[in-house]
Amino acid sequence: MESLYLLIPLSVLLAFCIGGLFWWAVKSGQFDDLDGPAHRVLHDEDINSEVNENTAEDEKNT
Repeated sequence: MESLYLLIPLSVLLAFCIGGLFWWAVKSGQFDDLDGPAHRVLHDEDINSEVNENTAEDEKNT
């Protein structure tokens, strides 16, 4: 029974810490664009291959 006097305030403190971290994550914009990073991964190879093709063409022309 005496351990409840320690565990209840610790659980309340932990809940406030988790709530504070969630609030910070929302305010910093981590949940603003949920689809963008997923699509960016798919288009990343296309950008690199285009850049590589352009640099290869530039090297051929010089």
